[in-house]
Amino acid sequence: MTGGAGFIGSNIVAELRRRGEAVRVFDNLATGLESNLAAFGADVDFHRGDLRDTAAVATAMRGVTHVLHLAALGSVPRSIEDPAQSNDVNVAGTLNVLVAARDAAVARVVSSSSSSVYGASLELPKRVGQFLDPISPYAVTKQAAEQYTRVFARVYGLSTVALRYFNVFGPNQRPDSAYAAVIPKFMAWALAAQPLVIHGDGLQARDFTYVANVVSANLLAATADGVDGEVFNIACGKSYSLLDIADALAAASGHPLERRHVDARAGDVRKSLADIEPAMQKLGYRVLVEFEEGLARTWEVFRERFGPAAN
Repeated sequence: MTGGAGFIGSNIVAELRRRGEAVRVFDNLATGLESNLAAFGADVDFHRGDLRDTAAVATAMRGVTHVLHLAALGSVPRSIEDPAQSNDVNVAGTLNVLVAARDAAVARVVSSSSSSVYGASLELPKRVGQFLDPISPYAVTKQAAEQYTRVFARVYGLSTVALRYFNVFGPNQRPDSAYAAVIPKFMAWALAAQPLVIHGDGLQARDFTYVANVVSANLLAATADGVDGEVFNIACGKSYSLLDIADALAAASGHPLERRHVDARAGDVRKSLADIEPAMQKLGYRVLVEFEEGLARTWEVFRERFGPAAN
């Protein structure tokens, strides 16, 4: 598993170990944390390395049967600041993974993509196969990586599946990065009694997806039949605005939360909503945890880890 020390990756590791699977993690710890894997000790074979290091990727691939490729340099704002680095990690790095997987004759590569590839398209719900109009360098890198997975399935016979995640949130997501996602940022501010900073009017909406759903999707995609080279949306099929999240957190915290509106961000998509029917039909995917339950679970974890009583 590439990126196994990160937010989504470490949640997948936990489920794989619960099932008794042998797991090898490849991660350079640029955004992931060793502490996310500490509970597994020697039960996880950890390789520290960078996706851009072809030799390191090839070494980590030896003896592997399935690859879950989650490592990436995320964040739209970061990609706008440094598009070359995002391209090197997300595109060239994915190509390195696919080449190594092909050469090691792995059974399947499940690659993590993003709803950002839909970009400025106004069509809702977002359907795999519709016109893609990416509006950030990050989105372009994820689209390019997807195309590589499809080409490797067609040209080399490497079994691949790409999963387009829609705004994943949950335990192990970092609130302390300048590029942190909105839900962990909002929770950190709420716990610190600071205003929630909202870019624009707050009516931009997303199909927020609790991480347990993404974990399930990855494991289903690793073994599903008849899906080589395909792409699937992974989400909940519902959309919530930033103001909805602010309201829900105010309810969870038990007190009103101040809001501070600032300028809208460049490259920000106005609304996303996923068509998840193909994933349900072909992968057996189901929404295990709805948004409201996922937000409540995440709030409790954040309150325990980062609240005043934890300090």
